[in-house]
Parts: sequence; C-alpha cells; structure tokens
Amino acid sequence: MKKYLLSIFTLILPFLTTAQETTEVGIDQQIDQAFKPVSDFFSSVIFFQIGGIPFVLILLVGSALFFTIYFGFVNIRRFPTAINVVRGKYDDIDRPVLEEMYGDSTPGGDAIETIRDESQEGEVTHFQALATAVSGTVGNGNIAGVALAIALGGPGATFWMIICGLLGMSSKFVECTLGVQYRDVGEDGTVYGGPMYYISKGLKEKGFTMLGKIAAVFFAIFCIGGSFGGGNAAQSNQATIVLKELMGLESTSAGAIIGVILALLVGIIIIGGIKRIAQVTEKVVPFMAVMYLVACLYIILSNFSLIDDAVALIMKEAFNPTAIGVGSVIGVLLVGFKRAAFSNEAGAGSASIAHSAVKTKYSASEGLVALLEPFIDTVVICTMTALVIIIFNFGGYFEYGGEGSVMIDGISYEGAGITSMAFAQYIPYSNVFLTIAVVLFAVSTMISWSYYGLQSWKFLFGRGKTADLIYKLLFLLFIIIGAAASMKSIWDFSDAMIFAMVFPNMVGLFFLFPVVKKQLKRYLDAIKAAKS
Repeated sequence: MKKYLLSIFTLILPFLTTAQETTEVGIDQQIDQAFKPVSDFFSSVIFFQIGGIPFVLILLVGSALFFTIYFGFVNIRRFPTAINVVRGKYDDIDRPVLEEMYGDSTPGGDAIETIRDESQEGEVTHFQALATAVSGTVGNGNIAGVALAIALGGPGATFWMIICGLLGMSSKFVECTLGVQYRDVGEDGTVYGGPMYYISKGLKEKGFTMLGKIAAVFFAIFCIGGSFGGGNAAQSNQATIVLKELMGLESTSAGAIIGVILALLVGIIIIGGIKRIAQVTEKVVPFMAVMYLVACLYIILSNFSLIDDAVALIMKEAFNPTAIGVGSVIGVLLVGFKRAAFSNEAGAGSASIAHSAVKTKYSASEGLVALLEPFIDTVVICTMTALVIIIFNFGGYFEYGGEGSVMIDGISYEGAGITSMAFAQYIPYSNVFLTIAVVLFAVSTMISWSYYGLQSWKFLFGRGKTADLIYKLLFLLFIIIGAAASMKSIWDFSDAMIFAMVFPNMVGLFFLFPVVKKQLKRYLDAIKAAKS
C-alpha cells in the first residue's frame, strides 16, 4: 500500500514543485494552457459536422429513434413491464436456473462489479439493481450539466433534453441486453462485459470477425478516454469549482491542490482497495441523491405559481430560442441533446459494462430494467434541476447564452456554481449541502468510471496487476488535470471522449439488434407462460 501511495506522490510532485516556483502564471493556468490544445483537437475531430450538425449527434439520436420504432416503442409500451420487473413480479421465472448457474453467490462479489446488491441468500432483486444504478447515475451531470445547458442554450434546452432522454431509453435497452447476452466469465467467476465483448463476440457470430475486433478495440480506447474525461476530469472540475466558491479560494494554484487531495482520496480507494470507504460512499451517495431531489421539489413546490410560466418558457424557447449565441432551433437542440446524452450515457454503451454481470438467464430482463434509467435521470431529475434554475432566473439574475458562465452580482459562476446560487436563493446554507453533494457525487462517479475504464484497459492489455496499476496512476493524473484546468477545456474533452464511444458502439448495435428482438420475445414469452 505504501509503495502505491508513493507512486501517486511521485506522479503529482512535479505539479507541486511547479506551483511553488510559479510567480506570474499559476499552476492552474499552466495546466489549462497545456491541456486546451488536446481538448480542442479531440473536440474538433469527434464533433465534425454535416450540414452544421455534429454527425455523432445525428448518429446518436437517429439510432435511438430507429430502435424506438423497430422495437415497437419499447420505451413506452414496455414501461409497465419494466416497472413490474423492478418490483420483482417475475423473479420466479429466473430463480431455478440461477440457482443451478450460480448457487448462492454473485459473480464478481462486489456491488460495483455487479451493479446489484446481494442479499443474505445471494438472490438479487431488480429494485436493488435500479436503486444502485440510479444512485450512480444521479450526480454532476444532473447538477452541473443541466446548469451548463441552461446557461448556454436557455430554457429551451430542457425540452430537447427530455426528448433525448425518452429516445435514449430504447438505446439503453438494446445495449444492456447485449451486455448480458455476450458477457465473458473468468476462471474465478468474475464477469467481464460491455460493448468490447458484445462487439467482438457478436460480430464474430455474424461472420465479421475482423470488423468486430477493430471496433471493439476502438471502443475500449474511447472508453478509457471517457473514464479519464467525463467520468473523472469533469467530476473533479465541478467539485473544485464548488469547493473554491464555498471557501473563497482565489489562489492560482488552488485547483491543482484540491486535485491532489482528491487524487489521494480516490487513489486510496481504487489502488488500496479500502472497501470500507467505498461502502460508506455507496450508502451516503443515495442519501445525498434523495436529499437533492427533496430540495428540488421543495423549491419547485414553493414556487408552484411559477411552474406553468417555466414550462411555457421552456416550450417557447425550444422552438424560438433567444439565448445569445444559440441562433436557431438546431443550436438549442444540440445543446440539449449533448447534455442529456452526457448525463444518461445512453448510446455510449458504458452502462452495459456494469449491467453485464447481473444474475439472470434472460438478457432482455436487464435491458428492460436499464431503460428506466434515462427516464429517471434525464426526464425526471434533469428536468427538476432545470425548473429550479429557470424559476430562480425569473428574478433576472443572468442572461442566457454566451460561453456557459454567467455573471450574478458581478461574480462569474459556471456549472454547479449556477445551481448552487439557485438553491441558496430559497434554502439557507444550501451551498454547504450542495458542495458536499457535488464532491460525493464526483468521488462516487470517479470510482465507478475507474471500473469502466479498467475493464476496457484489461481488454486491451490483459488482466495483470502491473497493467492495472499503470491505468490507475493515469486515472489519478486526470483528476488533477480536471481540477486545475478551465471548465470549457475539461467539458469539451469530456464530451468528445464520451461521444467517441458512440461510433464503435453503434457498429455493434446495428449488427446485433435482431438478437435483442429475439431475446425480448423469449423473455416476454416466458412471462406469458408464467401467467398461464
């Protein structure tokens, strides 16, 4: 353990030394200047445009629309079925086969590897699966991402976030079904799954072995990038913003110092394997998520008379945007879609890495559970955050549009800082609560994404301890970069890495969606047989 922590310290020592030696330009600005060209490059490559629209968004939304129609509006028609699966109504269908397959143990053993909690008897419930998944999904994408969307695109971005969330339910259903269908089980019973496995194994079945291998490798590379960006740097970036605002830190090296502290904390968990800290996080984060939702509801209901005004403004601005810099319906649509996709990750494939390890013989059952996540995350929670910010800004505190940062009383706020100001208007000392929530959400998200990235790293470089350590040290480095660099640079890079995953993932989805339809029919037939 000591040598691992020494490795972390060695990794961050150059940053600390530079921070002490710098006189004119702070370490935060130096890191941002060094990182910005990297961010700009990846953003320009991934978000190349066709007719003024980034092709990746056309692919993402077009695919989600296709899957919605092909599967007979599974996101709507099968919504009641998904609720019943979560309630455990159909658990008996799986039980005999699960006992034969697994006995009384769960593959992988840990909640982060299985996404489901284990009861004393070793059985797992769909409600536990959804609760664990949602607690991991609710986080800075809902707090900072929504604030960024409103600041950039105005209230109308909320409408397009909702549309993207509804369509994304179908994409998540497809990819999580495939994640279970093509998972790989190691000799020790640990389950490995996700797009890199269903792309390579699934396309091999179809006779496209080489294409499957190439696409799987690209996905693994992009997923590692996603773990460094959206699952890491963007999280530490927002945690740093709220911590600096709460403590009034103005030092040009404050971000790097906070990043070092966060890196040490996360390093102890992911390198040292101190499960007790992770277990505490697993209990605290759902509590913070519930408290966040209660706070949102309190603010919204306290301003009940303004809800219809907020909804009317959302609808009006969705089709006639007035936010500075948006320019058109396409502009506000892109802002909404980008932030929704970042929040719920539908179409990127990352969720299937976690879902693939669940105990079931019906892969479509987990796909149905998974389709509820974009609904809860984006349609419900993101909308609540948006309403809070819009209601707050009826007071005319800031102008929509620009670069995403807003001026309130002469002070610049961005991301989670905007949400914090909205909360503070209605709830005393809420800035302290929201700061704690953002930091905890950031840490828990980083832990989860370190698992996603590590699975992709293992796929590329094998399952040895040395390879694992190299990945984890690189992961910790990006925590410091995220904390020190500017929000725009970090979020541009994070968006690029998350959306890059869409390209190889869609190769797998378009080749294998008939398999999903077959598995859905198989599961629905089993439900009908159980009823008769």
